[in-house]
Amino acid sequence: MANTIDLGGRNAVVTGGAQGIGRAIVERLLDSGAAVAIWDRDLALAEKTAAAVRGRRRVEAVAVDVTRLDEVERARDATVRAFGRVDILVNNAGIAGPNAKTWEYDPAAWSEVMKVNLDSQFYCCRAIVPLMIAQNYGRIVNVASIAGKEGNPNAAAYSASKAGVIALTKSLGKELASHDIAVNCVTPAAARTALFDQMSQEHIGYMLSKIPRGRFVEVDEIAAMVAFCASAECSFTTGSVIDISGGRATY
Repeated sequence: MANTIDLGGRNAVVTGGAQGIGRAIVERLLDSGAAVAIWDRDLALAEKTAAAVRGRRRVEAVAVDVTRLDEVERARDATVRAFGRVDILVNNAGIAGPNAKTWEYDPAAWSEVMKVNLDSQFYCCRAIVPLMIAQNYGRIVNVASIAGKEGNPNAAAYSASKAGVIALTKSLGKELASHDIAVNCVTPAAARTALFDQMSQEHIGYMLSKIPRGRFVEVDEIAAMVAFCASAECSFTTGSVIDISGGRATY
């Protein structure tokens, strides 16, 4: 049975919330009492997810390309009109990119991975943090990866982008430490989601071989950790990197 996290009365944004880890986070936040805006570039899928979970709490689907600041700001404004305020931001949207040696990596693919995985988190924080400062409350949870700590071979762009998320979290956490705004990131091992479709079987096998638990992380396990970081109880931890890698990383 899941532990109880009280997010009653809170409003959350989850990027990439239509499927995979993002959907698990959406469901866990709803079950904890929050209203949730699903930000996703696939509006049809976001609306389908919203319809499937709407009976739990209020949930809205918002079409947004998080790699564009103007669209992020538009989505922010639409969410504020709908909910009144934003208390929780979960930066989850991400892609794996191709598996290739660094010196053979397609520059266009590199740029795309950076835009989706790192630039989007900066844009979302830039757009929403001023709202949190004005209300002197907020919880930001950035989804990074064990790859950002250790660097996976044949995945330089993904690893570098997630390392950037870790550094962004540390910087922003320090900048907001005088407010009741906690900024933390989680670094999960791989989970079996649609992201695996972008990876070679060799790379998937490599990732599994590095996990002492001997299995991939479940999306619900990631969502549970995110829910705590999104709660008022996470009141003193900020700028932190919270591991969920099945023992692969112990730092």
